Formats: sequence, C-alpha cells, structure tokens
Amino acid sequence: MEATVALQVEELTSGASGRIIPVFKNLRQSVLSYESFRRTFLLIYSFFVWILLVLPRRNRLSSAAASPPSSPKTAPPSVRRRKFGIRRDEEDTMRRRALAEAIEMVTEDNSGCQCTTSLFFGVRRNALFCRSWFPVSGEIKGILIIIHGLNEHSGRYTQFAKQLVSCNFGVFAMDWIGHGGSDGLHGYVPSLDHVVADTGAFLEKVKLENPGVPCFLFGHSTGGAVVLKAASYLHIEEMLEGIILTSPALRVKPAHPIVGAVAPIFSMVVPRFQFKGANKRGIPVSRDPAALLAKYSDPLVYTGPIRVRTGHEILRISSYLMRNFQSITVPFFVLHGTADRVTDPLASQDLYNEAPSKHKDIKLYEGFLHDLLFEPEREEIAQDIIDWMEKRLTARYSENGMTYW
Repeated sequence: MEATVALQVEELTSGASGRIIPVFKNLRQSVLSYESFRRTFLLIYSFFVWILLVLPRRNRLSSAAASPPSSPKTAPPSVRRRKFGIRRDEEDTMRRRALAEAIEMVTEDNSGCQCTTSLFFGVRRNALFCRSWFPVSGEIKGILIIIHGLNEHSGRYTQFAKQLVSCNFGVFAMDWIGHGGSDGLHGYVPSLDHVVADTGAFLEKVKLENPGVPCFLFGHSTGGAVVLKAASYLHIEEMLEGIILTSPALRVKPAHPIVGAVAPIFSMVVPRFQFKGANKRGIPVSRDPAALLAKYSDPLVYTGPIRVRTGHEILRISSYLMRNFQSITVPFFVLHGTADRVTDPLASQDLYNEAPSKHKDIKLYEGFLHDLLFEPEREEIAQDIIDWMEKRLTARYSENGMTYW
C-alpha cells in the first residue's frame, strides 16, 4: 500500500479506551493563545509542586514539635486511607490472578504443547504474571516474548501461541503491572518506563534459562511502544534477533492541546483519577463480532475510564519515540491495519521510513482494524510474523556460515 494514502485516524489511546482525558473537549477557540495557556499552566504546575513539597513538610515539622507522640492504636486518617488502598489493591490483584490461572491455555488440537504459568518479580519487586508455551518434543527454532497492549492481558494470545508452537517456536508472555494476573490496581500504570525495564529484565531471564536460543520481542499497541523503547537500548538490542510490532502506539495525541499541558499536573496530584467519558467502551478493534464480544466480556480486560497517570504515560512514551526514531537500529517488522481507529498507521510508516535499521519490513493491511491478531484473517497475519522470524533466522545462520533447517 502506498504511504501517501490519506487516512482519517482519530487521536486515540492504544487499547480500546477512547480518547485520552478529553477534558475541555468542546473548547475550540479561546481569547488566550495556546502558548499563553501553556505558560499559565506551567506557573500553576510550579505552584502545585511548591505546595506539595514545601508546605506539608513545614506542617509536619511544626506539628511534630508542638504535639506529643500519638498513640500507636490511633493512626491518622491519611495512614488509614493508605492502608485501605493497599488492601484494596491486593484484593483486586488476588481476584485477577485467580481468573488468570483459570484461563485454558491448551486445546485438544495442540496437545503437543507444554503450558505453564509463573510469577516473575520485576525491577520494583512487583509480582508479574507470566505464561509459557513450548513444544513437547523437537528442538525449538527460537523464542517469542509477547508484551500485550493496554487494558488487556497475555491470556488473550493463546491461539497465536498455539500457531507459533506448531512451527517449533517457544513462547513467553508477561502481564504488565496493573494488568491480567500481575500486581497493582487494575488499569493503572504508574510508569511505562517500569514496564520497559520489566520487559528487559524478563528478556534477560529468558536468555539465561535458554542459552543459545534466538529471541524475539513482540508488542501490540502500547505494548509495541514498550518493546520499541526497550529495543532502543543497546544492551537489550544485543539480546534480540528482532522485534515485531502490531499497531504500535506512535504519535498519540490528546483530544485538545491544553490537555497535554495539564496532564503532568493531574498525573502528579491525582494519578489514579478516572475521567468520566474518557472511555468509549466497545470501540471497534476487530471486524470479527465474536472477537469483540470475547474482548469486552473478558473480566481481565479493563474497560473503565482511563486513569490520569496511565494516559499521561502513553502520551509521554509516544512523544519520546517520535523524537527518537533515529535511535532504532534493531531489526523490526511493523504491521498495521489501514482502518485502525485507535493508533495511527501513518506513524508506523514514518517509523519504517526514518529508523536506520538495516533490516526492517512493514505490512499495511487494507481495511483491517486495531487488533490484528483477532481479525478474521488472524492466522494469515500470524503466519506473516512466523515467516518474518524464519527469514531473520535464515539470515542469522547464513551470516555465521551455518545451515538453517
């Protein structure tokens, strides 16, 4: 498909979560310019920082000097609220982890597949729920690590894993923090940099446990942005044969420029706050009605309004990647549907055009939507991914003077 085709792509988040924080939605014109608004909000932002960091400290010092020690039996309201929040998050995690464990990972027609679940402790010691699928017999060609998209979980990729195993690939998948069976409040991502670091640490663990086996990273939507940023670091790139990105979250923009100015303030002050109307539940991400029903009826798929910090993190990583395409030298394959209403297929084309990677490929699927591996043609798309990995392995063995079987 020609890259010059004009596409009407809404400025949406990755995942089926609608526009990012559409406050000031109907504000189209203002007496003040955007630059004036930006300066004003930066001033307000500085004032908030001063209040949060300076005044509370002074109040604590003065109250500590004037008041006798409180009884250990009577904790202040802020401590009680914090403990309640921690307990609520732990209960939420345990409920989701039980649901994640109950997901069927094997079917009758892939009984030759060995499936396991486990916990991996990330860089901040948070427990992350992981899955693996491996052929029962035969030498594996390589390993693919799946990083899912925003609001979903690794259990949705069982059919994709089954197809990979049938071609003698091993598969690992990891739920992010706040997703699937992993620790954290459902749908809340305190930092996508933490997810990037967890991805690198998990890849390192897989490499140590499978020495000499070529590894690939796969990321969908915001997971694609995570994988792309992780692979931009040399120590991670050196562990990889290549990365695969489906519908990556690039050039994500807020509903209005002012939102970009205020997002850092709200993200710091009320990071878990959910903006009503910030989620278009049921936005079409597949042309398969059964796949849509399965997604939006899945209790492990977060369908609530996007949380402020999560939305800000998506804006931040997207902006970073758009400014740093020149740092992408890892071999990559990017796949995108031209009718995607969630992420921008033209941004994927820009990645392909601008990244200096020596080995790079792109495939745009005419009329396809966001969740490519849940479209009616999912098996053909998965085969395109398998073919690309096998091509990379053939090139690897040829460079080393070896024969690829």
